[in-house]
Amino acid sequence: MPAVKGLTDFYGQRHRRCDVPSASVELVLSCEREIDLIELEQLCDAVGWSRRPLRRVRKALQYSLLRVGLWRHDPRLPKLVGFARCTGDGVVEATVWDVAVHPHYQGAGLGKALMLYVLDQLRSMEVERVSLFADPGVVAFYQAQGWDLEPQDRRCAFWYAP
Repeated sequence: MPAVKGLTDFYGQRHRRCDVPSASVELVLSCEREIDLIELEQLCDAVGWSRRPLRRVRKALQYSLLRVGLWRHDPRLPKLVGFARCTGDGVVEATVWDVAVHPHYQGAGLGKALMLYVLDQLRSMEVERVSLFADPGVVAFYQAQGWDLEPQDRRCAFWYAP
């Protein structure tokens, strides 16, 4: 969906609205809105990841090529419900890290929308190859989206620009 002026103030020019089954919920993807460290920590807790020191998370975000948030929009206080980040040179290669969607929002295609948005942003940088490392339990999720698995079919998948 195209950017909407009111949402542009919250999420920047490159934001994208997500189609969701509920008309009462508005979800927005953005690579321009700043990620709040406390909200990110709460999201990571919700998906069961071990805690990392906030100073290290801040540094990782600072050195990331791309940071994408998925927010449940509320004009008073948007809530971070999904996240992904990428490292890389921004020209030839990038690696996707830390993909998370809050359990309350899983199963509605938001992980797929998040990854499509990430790839669109990387494509706009003309990145040619994207890799990611995923827990064995979610490798099938990426495979279903067309990612090529490493020869051992374990944790690593690749996407190549057409």
